[in-house]
Amino acid sequence: MVIRPEAVPVSPIDWRGAVRIIRSIYPPIDLFEDIADPADWPLLLSGEQKTNPRVMETIGNLDLVMPERRVGGPGASWLMAPFTHVSPDRPSRFSNGTFGVLYVGDRFEVALFETIHHHSRFMRMTQEPAGWTSQFREIVMHVAGRLHDLRANSAQPSVPDEWNAARSAVLDSNDYHAGQALGAALRSVGSDGIVYPSVRCEGGECAGLFYPDLAASPMQGRHLEYHWDGERVDLYRDAATRQVVRIL
Repeated sequence: MVIRPEAVPVSPIDWRGAVRIIRSIYPPIDLFEDIADPADWPLLLSGEQKTNPRVMETIGNLDLVMPERRVGGPGASWLMAPFTHVSPDRPSRFSNGTFGVLYVGDRFEVALFETIHHHSRFMRMTQEPAGWTSQFREIVMHVAGRLHDLRANSAQPSVPDEWNAARSAVLDSNDYHAGQALGAALRSVGSDGIVYPSVRCEGGECAGLFYPDLAASPMQGRHLEYHWDGERVDLYRDAATRQVVRIL
């Protein structure tokens, strides 16, 4: 059962201090960080390609973000890259990989547990040896908008049974097919994104944004290192202070 787009209520969110955690191996993208107006990007990109034919590998597919919803300036790489670098080989909860989604948690712990889950899956699949294996960076930002709401208290009174069954499928811990169908349906009718309860961090909330301009003022926070014990990520370390925290 798939939730019909019109059955999903819309709620405003305004999260100052929303958190996204990304791999540190991805450097800032010069075009997005430039002070130039995003409207001028196609012209700048055309000139850059003449001297650097590999520039598109860095920037990705700019056409996937409509011009009026692009963002630029310091930190813009963290907001734009999830939308210009997409692939069916990298699906997510609300996308089959043909369009981008910017996922954030309402606080640090939510983002931490979400990334630990996905990183652990990768480490198990690749049979990596135990050790301090990966570096991540915390990105703190302001997220605001009117999003389709999958939180428990958002069901419309007229469709409680349909809502509960379909919502459970969309929020399945491992099977994303229902979520991807809903994401595509909502995006096709003009949705800005989805707010939903975290399935990795009890009491936490997540947002999946369909456009980069719903986030603003991104700032780099901590550099983090994850420890893999051969079965799970059991520790993380603040790279600056060297403080180690055990993950229960």
